[in-house]
Amino acid sequence: QVLLVESGGGVVQPGGSLRLSCAASGSIFSNYVMGWYRQAPGKQRELVAAITSGGSTNYVDSVKGRFTISRDNAKNTVYLQMNSLKPEDTAVYYCNGGKYRLWPTEDYDYWGQGTQVTVSS
Repeated sequence: QVLLVESGGGVVQPGGSLRLSCAASGSIFSNYVMGWYRQAPGKQRELVAAITSGGSTNYVDSVKGRFTISRDNAKNTVYLQMNSLKPEDTAVYYCNGGKYRLWPTEDYDYWGQGTQVTVSS
């Protein structure tokens, strides 16, 4: 069974930074497109950043220029560097992936526990 463990969240003031980590089990990671998702209170879970096995990246407009997704295939880990954080970034952040592409959030059978990011003054 694939395991995903997110970490690195916390409480920061607006304008602050955090770096999230997602550790994935096994060698499956290196073949997967990986993404970071978030779910804010009262909102659906949304994809915010994605990275292919070759390192190509994409971002939702609301985080473009502020967030950077990266991966270390040797460590089976994907990262999300979050800068210039805003209160609206407050959410539980999750990672997930697919062998060929990312799936609609409702189509995933498994999610890790996520990591809480709170941006507040």
